Amino acid sequence: MTTQPTQGHDGPYPAPIVVTERSVLPEWIDYNGHMNVAYYGLAFDNAIDQMFDNHIGNGEAYVRAAAQGMFVLQSNMQFLQELRLGQVFSVSFQLIDHDTKRLHFWSEILFDGQVCATQEVLAMHVDLTSKRSAVFPDWLQARLAQLQADHAALARPERLGATLGIRRG
Repeated sequence: MTTQPTQGHDGPYPAPIVVTERSVLPEWIDYNGHMNVAYYGLAFDNAIDQMFDNHIGNGEAYVRAAAQGMFVLQSNMQFLQELRLGQVFSVSFQLIDHDTKRLHFWSEILFDGQVCATQEVLAMHVDLTSKRSAVFPDWLQARLAQLQADHAALARPERLGATLGIRRG
């Protein structure tokens, strides 16, 4: 088991990080004629994997080598604009906060300059053998500190921490 980085880089990091240009596939379209809600989750998840691999270094190769990885504790998605068959979108990421075991980040699915969906996530670093939380290795803590510093000037997302409920009056 290794805890040395096998992917990613030490920064500086783009603010925000934008990854994955992907087309809406035919099997993602539901009977309403737009991308089904389940595939927004898949699009966010695939993009975070790409961001972890290419930038932070805690993606699949790290998980296999270290037997440690990220588990989502909480996620909140908001759907703001439809995505339709064949439309090409990207996903942006902003690190909101982190500590020695957790990440709080914000993601947006973007099409033609418009935010179509958002996702706010709280995730925990977990030892896959014990299934218990684990402290990030030193190199990952350093990268997250750099990412936090690089994202510090970004505006706090307006919808961050949104509550769910029916608005009255």
